[in-house]
Amino acid sequence: MGNASPESFIQFMATPGSDPKEQLKGIVPHIYDLACIELGIFKLSNKETSDLSPGESVFVNPDLMLVPVSWKHLPDSMTGYGNKPPQKPEPGEGYVLIWRDPVTCNLMCRDATDDDLLALKLVVEEIDFKTAARQGKTSRGKLLAVFHHAVNEGILINPKSLIRRNPELFTDTPGFESYMVSDSFTLQWHITQACDLHCRHCYDRSSRGAMPFSRAVEILDDFFDFALAAHVRGHITFTGGNPLLYPDFENLYYEASQRGFSLAILGNPTQKESIKRLQKIQPLTHYQISLEGLEEYNDYIRGKGHFKKSLDFLDLLREQDVYSMVMLTLNRDNMNQVLPLAEILREKTDSFTFNRLAMVGEGAALTLPAPEDYRRFLHKFVRAAASNPVLRMKDNLINIVKQDTGQDLFGGCTGFGCGAAFNFVALLPDGEVHACRKFPSYIGSINENSLNEIYTSARAKQYRDGSTACKGCSLSPVCRGCQAVAYGMGLNVFTDRDPFCFYDNRPSGA
Repeated sequence: MGNASPESFIQFMATPGSDPKEQLKGIVPHIYDLACIELGIFKLSNKETSDLSPGESVFVNPDLMLVPVSWKHLPDSMTGYGNKPPQKPEPGEGYVLIWRDPVTCNLMCRDATDDDLLALKLVVEEIDFKTAARQGKTSRGKLLAVFHHAVNEGILINPKSLIRRNPELFTDTPGFESYMVSDSFTLQWHITQACDLHCRHCYDRSSRGAMPFSRAVEILDDFFDFALAAHVRGHITFTGGNPLLYPDFENLYYEASQRGFSLAILGNPTQKESIKRLQKIQPLTHYQISLEGLEEYNDYIRGKGHFKKSLDFLDLLREQDVYSMVMLTLNRDNMNQVLPLAEILREKTDSFTFNRLAMVGEGAALTLPAPEDYRRFLHKFVRAAASNPVLRMKDNLINIVKQDTGQDLFGGCTGFGCGAAFNFVALLPDGEVHACRKFPSYIGSINENSLNEIYTSARAKQYRDGSTACKGCSLSPVCRGCQAVAYGMGLNVFTDRDPFCFYDNRPSGA
């Protein structure tokens, strides 16, 4: 059968002089469609693989075939292609997708869904998400989910993320490629300065006015455009102050959900009904609260009754199926309370970790531990984490301990070492954008420039590259210390290393 086709196959199988399609329908009514699918698979398997590497813009997989069929579930009945239990073929007009996976190069075959066809239409016809959402009377978030699913399947091929490290910083650190590029970006949005607490280590008690709701929605659109252009998934962490005290918070949360962002809250304990309403709009990825040590010390820092209220709130989050996180700001006075608190939280939360105090704002009145004491503490912390499942690694310097003890390294503070102005920025209530909220690190104003213009600015790059003292260090991709701690101790964050660093193999002269 040199000129192979479904028609020639059916002609070969049928009785001479009869209508082959009609004759075979009585035997196997879907055999013509099955022959079309098998022919498509045969052609693609014998075709030279196309260039499936990402380009500068999204494109349809060039090895994708769309086969029109009159029966459903045919791929599920074919050996090696069904991805669910076999289903009996049913009459129904549609398409079958046949394509080569861009990662594994395996041949894939399944029924096309309406979402698959929509994703292809968006790209082929170059329809922007806002227009498509308006025309389809749906949300950009739902369209974005459809788009990302098609990318994950390999039906569409999206460009690589533009959120990537400066390769010149890591010329001497091979093997860290996975820490060079982020596929997500977080907007840490301090939506209000209003707070029902007055913590003794607060970084900023200044009176920054909150922006109007209408302006906040415009910023959501700007962030949507930024994430789309950078080829990353956007995440928003709402914080403050207490973000729930922003007058239009639930409306803003809804608008953020409509644009497809994953959403989290860094805040204070709140009422059950508030959590239920938010969960109904869109489930939180997590809700983080803070504890500063055991009950007496915590309540000294955060206010009387805060400790018990927080433990009750953690129970509430578990009841509402919300992933809970507890953060502690470590200083000289509470360092020895971290591990005892971890035992109390063992059955209360999903994650417990700490940041070192940045002696900024009211936090300047507190004191950090001696570097040698802190080093010993980190060793204890790593050992304790091996048996307490709620303890999580965050401080970049923990990687020094892991390196010294022959353990696998972890991603550091943000998954990429210091993430300041790399895979996150902090947006303040008045529109100022900072590389990190824990210390003054102004990189622009959202009221004057787009997020993309701010992110690509020379000032942002300076914070993103970090201290020159870390250049060439083998741990640099997952560390580079903490700029906020260095700043709080009067050092230059662009030239000085973290004063707590105790890595013996750092670059000479660092």
